[in-house]
Amino acid sequence: MSRDYAALPPNQVRRSDRAVTDEAWIAEMLTHAPIGTLATVHEGQPFINSNLFVYDAQNQAIYTHTAQVGRTRANVEGDAKVCFSVSDMGRLLPADEALEFSVEYSGVVVFGRATMIEGEQAERALQMLLDKYFPHLQSGRDYRPITLDELKRTSVFQISIDSWSGKRKQVEDEFPGAFFYGQHGELSS
Repeated sequence: MSRDYAALPPNQVRRSDRAVTDEAWIAEMLTHAPIGTLATVHEGQPFINSNLFVYDAQNQAIYTHTAQVGRTRANVEGDAKVCFSVSDMGRLLPADEALEFSVEYSGVVVFGRATMIEGEQAERALQMLLDKYFPHLQSGRDYRPITLDELKRTSVFQISIDSWSGKRKQVEDEFPGAFFYGQHGELSS
């Protein structure tokens, strides 16, 4: 009998053997992933955007920013529910049968609500973004700090995390023929 997936919590992973429940692993993935994908919806039409982001473990939130006006802001103002995802691809895994080809991967999916933040809260979030992506540069030393006028030119979002899930597939190092995307592997006999 088939499961009624619509009745399950959104963060329930179908393949329990690939589910990662270790919250430290999930937080680590969110801390180090370079790009995330934000899903919003407007009148039933889904939209996704790739974004730079920063995870704030202390506030159990994700911060990102977009243009002052645009689709993401309009969507979030209409419906605050969002989904956010990060992933990493490992090696490609060839097989003897086409339907058995696979790939190593790891990923996190976050479910929550996005709100626009302003003032000191937005400034803190933007500084966290700068610190993540430019850790070798220091505000006030290497560049002029963020000004209030500059804050008015961007929409800064806080995604409050309601739930999350992690998923990973990893195989043994000696998996026959495994190779990374962009490199051509040779199958072993």
